[in-house]
Amino acid sequence: MKTEPTANGTFAAYERVIRPRQGLAALNLGELWRYRELFLFLAWRDILVRYKQTYIGVAWAALQPLLTVAIFTLVFGVLGSRAFPSQGVPYPLLIFAGLLPWSFFANALSESSQSLIASERMITKVYFPRLIIPASAVLSGLVDFAIGVLILVAMLIGFRVTGVRIPLGPQVFLLPVFFGVAFLAAFAAGLWFSALNVRYRDVKYVVPFLVRMGLYVSPVGFVSSLIPERWRFLYNLNPMVGVIDGFRWCLLGPSFEPYWPGLVVSGVVILALLVSGAIYFRSMEKTFADVI
Repeated sequence: MKTEPTANGTFAAYERVIRPRQGLAALNLGELWRYRELFLFLAWRDILVRYKQTYIGVAWAALQPLLTVAIFTLVFGVLGSRAFPSQGVPYPLLIFAGLLPWSFFANALSESSQSLIASERMITKVYFPRLIIPASAVLSGLVDFAIGVLILVAMLIGFRVTGVRIPLGPQVFLLPVFFGVAFLAAFAAGLWFSALNVRYRDVKYVVPFLVRMGLYVSPVGFVSSLIPERWRFLYNLNPMVGVIDGFRWCLLGPSFEPYWPGLVVSGVVILALLVSGAIYFRSMEKTFADVI
């Protein structure tokens, strides 16, 4: 409640009510830009909290994908080499090129789905665009992704030294585009699950299950061309299929060219998730402070 002077010299009281924007205004970039410092601060906080009091710290970002690559190489590349061909590319490189975007998506989804609950005190005390919280959680995954890119570059150089040449072409410059699609996919899913988690705490059990299952149904340990042609279109309803295929195409050469109709399907699915997630998030936002 505030007061301000009127024309006759008296003071009138008025009340300013702050309401969240409705519908697609949840993606209002102008509002997010005004709170950009808070956005970056929350992203940095999430990075620090993730590795706080860990013995080997940021090295976990390298250790986890490397161990996953080792296991997948043993299972798919050695034991199942006939069933899962690598199209002439060293299997560890094939796995890591698919694991890189998947790890970013999985970590970002896990963090963003819990982000509103973790920020309970902020939400109940002050107003700011709540959209910043899941968005900053997704952005915090850039550190892990950057470390993964460095490992991938080291692997490419290492294999080149041993005589294995990877035919990098001009499509490598499209890699930031596919990363942007992966970011939008993680953000869209994070909008849904973070808002649902405020009301339904079962989400904290559902998300880890979906992440574990998604690792095996997505083309991380194999190439998506193994999927029968009649199922390829439906298979790309998984939005990460097109992203992973795009990463492999950019990094491993033209022999991994994605299934373009399926890539369009993945893009449409991501866009639909983003729009519907923004609408649902904003419709639930007015109840966050009461329910959380």
